[in-house]
Amino acid sequence: MNATAKRRGPLARFRVIDLTRVRSGPTAVRQLGDWGADVIKIETPPGLNLSDGWGGKRTGADFQNLHRNKRGFTLNLKDKDGVKIFHQLTQKSDVVVENYRPDVKFRLGIDYESLKKVNKKIILASISGFGQSGPYVKRPGFDQVTQGMGGLMAITGEPGRGPMRAGCAVSDSASGLYCALGIMTALLEREESGEGQWVEVSLLNAMIALTDFQAARWTVEHEVPEQAGNDHPTSIPTGVFQTSDGYMNIAAGDNEMFARLCKALGTDGLNEKPEFKDRATRSKNRAALNEALQAAMIKKDKAHWTARFEECGVAGGPIYKMDEVFADPQVQYNQMAAPLHIPGVGDVAVVNQPVRLSRTPHEIRSATPDCGQHTDDILHELGYQDGDIADLRKRNVV
Repeated sequence: MNATAKRRGPLARFRVIDLTRVRSGPTAVRQLGDWGADVIKIETPPGLNLSDGWGGKRTGADFQNLHRNKRGFTLNLKDKDGVKIFHQLTQKSDVVVENYRPDVKFRLGIDYESLKKVNKKIILASISGFGQSGPYVKRPGFDQVTQGMGGLMAITGEPGRGPMRAGCAVSDSASGLYCALGIMTALLEREESGEGQWVEVSLLNAMIALTDFQAARWTVEHEVPEQAGNDHPTSIPTGVFQTSDGYMNIAAGDNEMFARLCKALGTDGLNEKPEFKDRATRSKNRAALNEALQAAMIKKDKAHWTARFEECGVAGGPIYKMDEVFADPQVQYNQMAAPLHIPGVGDVAVVNQPVRLSRTPHEIRSATPDCGQHTDDILHELGYQDGDIADLRKRNVV
């Protein structure tokens, strides 16, 4: 659908001002845009933009996947008239999302207290590396840095081979999703109070929260989780096993599932041996158990074991490269590749929403807008005339 297509969806009544870049902020805003919100992506006027291109090429995969379903608007927030226009937009908006370093919004005059004076119902959502205050407030935050400081890299990878980063931007994506959840919660609360509030998320907090049971092992039991490679740290057997033509995951940590696995593999009785009879003994004898399972798995191919596991009710599946992911029949049935037309590029597919609502579905309406593509339209909505807009553009305000 084109950029002017009518918005539908459960969030169609909301307007969101998007000041974000890179990944964490755009991930949050994408959730709102996909569900119908009117998202206005604000960027610096081209002549003033000194960025070296965070996010990659505008027509590239990453940028298009992150910034779909938006209108493009340019605005110089370092100019007093630019801030004036921003405040006018704020009066007619519900949410502002930013992921600047914490001090920037105060210098620009777009912090929560300033925006609240313009619109008491406004919700400001801020994503930072480490928090809006505290000893690390001045530090720039990036995904891999907070993967390390949030504990993920110390529990990822094989023992004795040093820390290992995850293969995707876990901190960025998690903070964006948590931010979207915070925004939704604030919008719900506003229906009762009639007032907005400041939503704060940091990459560090999101990363710690996402480690979940591993973090709780320390906070509750003071146990320091260690690296376990492809083995699950506590559920055994759960890990990667080689077949005759590739690799598969098996997750059979409880006694019943382990018994099913032994039946599927033709190793009946293995689960009754004293050294493998329960979680504690399987944990103690993990290496010997994995060796026995591997000896069976290598005899057949992935297709055989996938069918056998399904027949016996065992949790397991092949390990895919990304092209194999999107060739999988269940993934295709789930429509996780969503069609999108990018002007000047053609018809492609982006990653679809994983959440489905039965009555008010999401919609991927439009590709990433050109920088400032809808500036004139939005200024007209604010009451500016063509002559005013020409003057603003001449002065690099828009």
